[in-house]
Amino acid sequence: MKLGVNIDHIATLRNARGGVEPNLIEAARIALKEDILALTMHLREDRRHIKDEDLYEVKKLGAKINLEMAATQEIQKIALDLIPYSVCLVPEKRQEITTEGGLDVLSQKDYLKEFIKPLKEKGILVSLFIDADIEQIEAAKYVGTDYIELHTGCFANAFEKNDFKNELDKLKKAAKHAQNLDIKVNAGHGLNYDNVYLMKEIDGLCELNIGHSIISKSIFIGLKDAISQMLDLIK
Repeated sequence: MKLGVNIDHIATLRNARGGVEPNLIEAARIALKEDILALTMHLREDRRHIKDEDLYEVKKLGAKINLEMAATQEIQKIALDLIPYSVCLVPEKRQEITTEGGLDVLSQKDYLKEFIKPLKEKGILVSLFIDADIEQIEAAKYVGTDYIELHTGCFANAFEKNDFKNELDKLKKAAKHAQNLDIKVNAGHGLNYDNVYLMKEIDGLCELNIGHSIISKSIFIGLKDAISQMLDLIK
């Protein structure tokens, strides 16, 4: 498994007061010195954390960017100009604090099939952030995605209650079904230093995208060590 580090919440803290502190680009430099696959950055429609210019500045560092984005024409245009390593299509609500669940691919599969075509034509890998649901995985296959990213939020919540077996089993079954359809599988949301070890039980996971937990720990031990400790846990 590889690690994608989400640096959104460094931008959240910066934007709380304006200015440049904490410096997102310096954080990206530190992260890129570690054995990570990519930097995940979510360009929300309301620009609550990552800004357009952040993406271009981070790309100048030679970073592989995993661009989380809503399936809108505005953000698609930016992605086609930026040419990130990958994009992950996610649902987006203005009122939510963080992404609350998986993308409903089934209800918009024809739209999404057309939406991702120009992205793939540019050589951008496409992932869909979805719940561990067989019908959604079948729809993801129809759309033609390269990856799915399994939403692990329900598992993480269940872990806190020490009653996670059912949610973990759902993730295992979903991953296997996707892989049988030749879709690669990533996972993310709510993963932390306590629960991430269980992701090793899901065969064939390619990448874990983790942000909030790493950035939170970095306040106390520094970003380099926070990333290093997470890497140790998933290897």
